[in-house]
Amino acid sequence: MEIFVCKYGSPFGKITIAGNEKGLTGLWFAGQKYFGAGLPKDCTEKELPVFEKTKQWLDIYFHGTCPDFMLPLQFLASPFRQKVWKILLTIPYGQTMTYGEIAAVIAKEEQRFCMSAQAVGNAVGHNPISIIVPCHRVVGTNGNLTGYAGGIDKKKKLLELEKVDMSKFFVPKKGTAI
Repeated sequence: MEIFVCKYGSPFGKITIAGNEKGLTGLWFAGQKYFGAGLPKDCTEKELPVFEKTKQWLDIYFHGTCPDFMLPLQFLASPFRQKVWKILLTIPYGQTMTYGEIAAVIAKEEQRFCMSAQAVGNAVGHNPISIIVPCHRVVGTNGNLTGYAGGIDKKKKLLELEKVDMSKFFVPKKGTAI
């Protein structure tokens, strides 16, 4: 499967978008942890219809509005990671969810007694389609803004853009990006 890339200039830094004719496979801030994970080494820059729609989505988002359409996404990962990422898509604009709450959803779906919040955190941290699959909306149980591969500063800015009440959150003194 051939994957193409294009660039987007956001107010929070340059973004690389990856995908093919079927949908998006990646969206990363420049320098993000796990940047380009899963991208073939020989990616070509090319404009695709899905990239144009992605840029429209991002333009709306960065103007402080929740886009009213979803893009076609291709999750190229394990079934567990895909399950976590699909839960991320259910977190409403301007709201947050904890790693533990996501773990509880999965445990209930799988009729298990419990699920590791740490395993969920690992899957959230490896989300390849930042912003659109809103991993920035996942926070620690105690209000810790931990675990954003794009950097805690960007996570905070994205939540502020969505007008999340930041008074209940704090930035950890030591970096804890997954």
